[in-house]
Amino acid sequence: MKTFHCNRCDQMVFFENIRCERCDALLGYVPESGEISAFEDAGDGRWRSLDPQANGALFRQCHNYAVENVCNWMIPDESPDTLCRSCQLTDTIPNLTTPDNRLYWYRLETAKRRLLYTLAALGLSVRSRETDPQYGLQFRFLEADPGGASVTTGHDNGLITLDIAEADDANRERTRSALGEPYRTLLGHFRHESGHYFFDRLIAGTRWLEPFRKCFGDERTDYAQALDRYYREGAPADWAARSISAYATMHPWEDWAETWAHYLHIVDTLDTAVSCGLWLVPDSPHEPTLTDHTPVEETSFDNLMKRWFPLTYVLNSLNRSLGQQDGYPFTLAPPVVDKLRFVHRVIAAGERVTAPVQVQVQAPAMQPQPPATP
Repeated sequence: MKTFHCNRCDQMVFFENIRCERCDALLGYVPESGEISAFEDAGDGRWRSLDPQANGALFRQCHNYAVENVCNWMIPDESPDTLCRSCQLTDTIPNLTTPDNRLYWYRLETAKRRLLYTLAALGLSVRSRETDPQYGLQFRFLEADPGGASVTTGHDNGLITLDIAEADDANRERTRSALGEPYRTLLGHFRHESGHYFFDRLIAGTRWLEPFRKCFGDERTDYAQALDRYYREGAPADWAARSISAYATMHPWEDWAETWAHYLHIVDTLDTAVSCGLWLVPDSPHEPTLTDHTPVEETSFDNLMKRWFPLTYVLNSLNRSLGQQDGYPFTLAPPVVDKLRFVHRVIAAGERVTAPVQVQVQAPAMQPQPPATP
């Protein structure tokens, strides 16, 4: 992700910021320009952009920004929409009368917006079910029923369901430890599930299907049987020699989704390093260097990998200096690199679904209050 600045005072700001810490200007993300802009109040719920490139254009805050405080995206004033492009994708939100659910909803929306930023940077089209009933993407953020009904995080024909318990840091860490996973994050979940969505959009029924099977395996293998076998027997002992994670060994679909998510990790992190002007020029000629600042979307896959390894070495070294676990707890065996290369080729091919249709979208439904238990 690139760096952002306040248009009014040039203070560096983050993608999630809503106020400039220096001049107190209202900040908002404008997806049409891909920029965080500072705004001045223009009255009647409208805000004038201070971005010189916007020529004083007027915007409105997304409903979930102005009212719910879980968003920071802006909508052009002439648009009929009440929700921004990101919030339009959320079909169901958790019950906000339950303690902590608003915090969890905020964290889910924050991670989703980061996913959408990276997808847009890669030229990947994302539209809601409202605008594109056939190919649209939709999210449901659900909580488990206290009476015992659980929520399964997953993807089903464009519908991605997230268990809001994953937004609880303590709960997620317990799950990560119990499953023996080196890495488990909310953003990682979004990236993984988006991989399933884009398998349907970019691989299934296309010229990429046979090359996919040669690289990842035959996706026609019974998924339910594969899932049962994985949770009964676990991953093969040598899984790291050919897969990015143990879970990737479960089924070719999961191998693809895990590899897809990892590719998004790589391009977003490298993009951030480039935007921050990060150079690695150590004194010793034997230590890794990083001096190439070619934009990630313009570089070759080999160049991505050449830049990725020194960056992860420094990332892990910095984490260890802070007494933290490695920020990048992965090893990329040659077959894994080949799978990442395949993802890169598919994205670079530029094959996309049809153009969106504009319709007005209102606020999402709230998850019903679960029945009281005795």
